[in-house]
Amino acid sequence: MEQGNFARTFQKCGIVGCGAVGSTVAYTLVQTNWFSELVLIDEEGRRAEGNAADLTYGLPFHSPTDVFPGEFYDLADCDLIILATNGSKFQTKHARHLENIRTFPDLAEKIARYNDHAILLIVTNPVEILTLSAKESAFFPASRVLGLGTVLDTARLQRLVGRYLGVDSSFVHSFVVGEQGANELPLWSFANVSGIPLSDFCEACKRGFEPSLFESLFRQVQDSTPEIAQSKGSAAFAVAESVKKIVSAIVFDENAILTISTCLEGHYDLNGVSLSLPCVIGKSGVKQVLEIPLSHEEEARLHASADYLKKMRAEALLPR
Repeated sequence: MEQGNFARTFQKCGIVGCGAVGSTVAYTLVQTNWFSELVLIDEEGRRAEGNAADLTYGLPFHSPTDVFPGEFYDLADCDLIILATNGSKFQTKHARHLENIRTFPDLAEKIARYNDHAILLIVTNPVEILTLSAKESAFFPASRVLGLGTVLDTARLQRLVGRYLGVDSSFVHSFVVGEQGANELPLWSFANVSGIPLSDFCEACKRGFEPSLFESLFRQVQDSTPEIAQSKGSAAFAVAESVKKIVSAIVFDENAILTISTCLEGHYDLNGVSLSLPCVIGKSGVKQVLEIPLSHEEEARLHASADYLKKMRAEALLPR
């Protein structure tokens, strides 16, 4: 694929939020030379200024990208806007998420005032609820509002399964779907290695196929983010690489299949909720949500994940 031809159609990217994740995303994208301009916005203006200056001084080693701190009106001509705001200062994760749900519509509306044509990529948590909130508040079509979703969780699971099987993880195909977090679920009924069902591959390579063992691998996926957060604050490096993968799919119209968070419109009989599902991603955003066959147990767990998100959103929007 001639990447340059596609890249020229995406000239400017905005990043809202310059904390650990946002600044790492900016650093990662600067090294790609995919955009001619990168504008950084943060409620603490000096943080955006500092990050822009730091990145600019490193540009001679990478690309001629113009990196600068800006205001919301600088988003007007952005083709892609990444929302990686820090969120509130509440101590507990649940309290932070509730406050983010309450404040995010104002942020989305502010962006929509200046830009109604960009693709929005939501990184802030709780990502599924905020993806839906951004769509409703900015009045963007569902195809142009994407959440980071379970892209990283899926990659982590593939790596762990590949390591157990002794094969390159790029040949392991499995999805983690649902709500990114405690209510996400692995689609073991779909899992395969180069098209060979997981159980058959285990038998062929003389590895035991124990469902409990694979569930323990999945629990490692779920535990990884809290463990990293305890030691260094956030999994910024891995998140930035996940964002880069999504951005690449958009910029180069790759038609990549990624488990991003998207607003559902009847998929699996679900409406009014955003969930992470395998989607075809290209230059127009979400080209297709893949409604792959699920086992009865998986579909029930997917609906339970949706119910949890709806309850959490309702809790956040109760009068205080």
